[in-house]
Amino acid sequence: MLNKNQLEQIDRLVKKVGDFQIHNQSKVVSSDIEEKSLNQLVSFVDIESENMLVNGLSKITPSAGFLTEENTVTQQNEELYWIIDPLDGTTNYLFGHSKYSISIALYQNKKPVYAHVFVPPDNESFVGKHDGAFLNGKKITVSTRNELTDTLIATGFPYYKFDEMEAYTKCLTKLMRETKGIRRMGSAAIDLAYTACGRFDAFYELNLSPWDVAGGSYIVQQAGGLVSDFDNKNNFVFGNSILAGNPNIHSKMIELIRKEFN
Repeated sequence: MLNKNQLEQIDRLVKKVGDFQIHNQSKVVSSDIEEKSLNQLVSFVDIESENMLVNGLSKITPSAGFLTEENTVTQQNEELYWIIDPLDGTTNYLFGHSKYSISIALYQNKKPVYAHVFVPPDNESFVGKHDGAFLNGKKITVSTRNELTDTLIATGFPYYKFDEMEAYTKCLTKLMRETKGIRRMGSAAIDLAYTACGRFDAFYELNLSPWDVAGGSYIVQQAGGLVSDFDNKNNFVFGNSILAGNPNIHSKMIELIRKEFN
């Protein structure tokens, strides 16, 4: 369990990294950008942000290991480790958009015990811990809407793996007709954080990585929401699908999704 002093240090660290990202967004040029794989971009900002987070968290929790997107560290500890996405929404960031985030989650004995998603341009800190979920220190909960026709749903579009496009498109078409709208922010961590505070009623996506969803999914759970994979099981952090939402909408979304993806 993290103590008050550790929580305050983590908050300062995440905001320091956020300031670094804001100040360098306009400085990234095309020669600074690499394509790790199809449509997955990385720049010196991703690498340096991860280094800052790893170095800072190593001082705050010296025994913890790390699972990170950019593989800048090899320290491992299966009993206590951080899952880090230093810049979720890199493509947004590199194209000058403001919807990008820092996502960290602390796992102890294979279960999340703390998560923090920070959106630097908006100065919004979403935190999940043992006593609930919080936005800038104020407690948050998922929405209470009951019917799909009243909801706003978030998703992400496939960008490198397209073998389930037909099912995805059918699901998207149904939701376009049966909800108030669909949004695609370009950062799964933000989608999940917004679901936790009720700005979205649900979020679903395929083929994400643990660092994309580990932080936000725990915040949704601590805000009273449900998180699962598309089979309504718990393999959403290390699996290939995730569905998060308020309990009523989650159950309706599971029905809809399973008709198309199974």
